[in-house]
Amino acid sequence: MIYLDNAATTRVSPEVLREMLPFFGEDFGNPSALYRAGRESRNALSAARERVSRLAGASPREIFFTSGGTEADNWALISAFLALRDKGNHIITTKIEHPAVLRTCEYLEKTCGARVTYLPVDREGLVRPEEVQAAISPDTILVSVMTANNEIGTLEPIREIGKITRDRGVLFHTDAVQAFGQIPLAVDELGVDMMSASAHKLHGPKGVGCLFIRRGTPVRAFLHGGSQEYNRRAGTENVPGIIGFGKAAELAGNRLVRNDGREAALRDLLIHELLAIPGVSLNGSSVRRLPGNVNVSFSGISAEALLIVLDQRGIAASAGSACASGSLSPSHVLTAIGLPEEAARSTVRLSLSDETTEEEIREAAGIIREEVLRMRGR
Repeated sequence: MIYLDNAATTRVSPEVLREMLPFFGEDFGNPSALYRAGRESRNALSAARERVSRLAGASPREIFFTSGGTEADNWALISAFLALRDKGNHIITTKIEHPAVLRTCEYLEKTCGARVTYLPVDREGLVRPEEVQAAISPDTILVSVMTANNEIGTLEPIREIGKITRDRGVLFHTDAVQAFGQIPLAVDELGVDMMSASAHKLHGPKGVGCLFIRRGTPVRAFLHGGSQEYNRRAGTENVPGIIGFGKAAELAGNRLVRNDGREAALRDLLIHELLAIPGVSLNGSSVRRLPGNVNVSFSGISAEALLIVLDQRGIAASAGSACASGSLSPSHVLTAIGLPEEAARSTVRLSLSDETTEEEIREAAGIIREEVLRMRGR
């Protein structure tokens, strides 16, 4: 199989799995216990927290483990709103956010009286910092803009927005699930107060993520019960998952230090090969783009039909966000960048990882060209 859906999930790397396995068996202690087995698990959690914090450019005490990116997004938005609603009820976000942010904003609107501004984006999926600044009002308490879009791969101007929110005294959250471990990120340079990430996007396990909360940020506990996660998230920790997240973060950091540009070069090769097919267009920015994201529309082709054929020929790809699969409506992201419905329904996302090879890219491009032309009856 040629796997080109790494934006949906990645293969757990052998090194990550190797570090996780003992914590399913002999090292099974509860980290909250005082005896040796508990201390060993607790020490392993501390080491993992250090690894993740290093990749984020944060302090270990500012990293809080969650069940994934969706929980982290919910925690950031709901808890910040509840903590600050005496000061205002206005939240600013964009029309192309992940459903974990958009649905949470809708929840806050319907049940808590939040007022939410959904900013538009341009044809490449970029939100303008000036529009963020213009939207801030005296009752604005939170801005949430994703670091990189999960469908079209566009990298948003987070640093510029971070400067604006700092100057205006407004909390700033970014959903960095797609970007964490893919591009260099440092929370101080970005100017964010909260940042969400997920392990399974960087060759770690599913079911574990984290929320960076800057020290002093007035964000409440999300789950109530025990004193885990510095009294911010109750419940016995997912020790094997967190250990795996820590190792995956370490490996991702090492790849970023090497910065060999290999994945971006393969991305550009795939884009070049696909755009050579008549009636193919690229969605998202050609410059400000995740190194592993390719999102293209095939004129006159049903994306669903093409994906079925590609699956039969051993290529795994998707039509967009894994969280929206099965939806009969066109992608909200493609609609927001102005793509007509017909073009949106002919759009395929192919996403690479550091494990993708040039041979796989060339073979996949050849098969896609062959099938597209066949489906058009040429």
